[in-house]
Amino acid sequence: MTINIKENDKEIIIELAGRLDTTTAPELESAVKALPENIESLIIDMNGIEYISSAGLRVLLATHKKMGDGNFKLTNVCDSVMEVFDMTGFDDILVIE
Repeated sequence: MTINIKENDKEIIIELAGRLDTTTAPELESAVKALPENIESLIIDMNGIEYISSAGLRVLLATHKKMGDGNFKLTNVCDSVMEVFDMTGFDDILVIE
């Protein structure tokens, strides 16, 4: 998986590509933990993610809890990943655009 981080004032966009699974989820978790504490908005652009496992879901949930409601969203989620969000109920928890 590749992780590209773009900072714009107090907003950060993390662009992901590859698979978000047991092997790669710790990379995303480390990247999120390393973000500045004063960010107001975090967007994870999942345009390049075609697969997500439960380990990836766990990292997204932890990120949601860290950022709080309204400060974290996912964008460009493909149909196969959106199906996982639908089946797990994550589409009710996370902001997905």
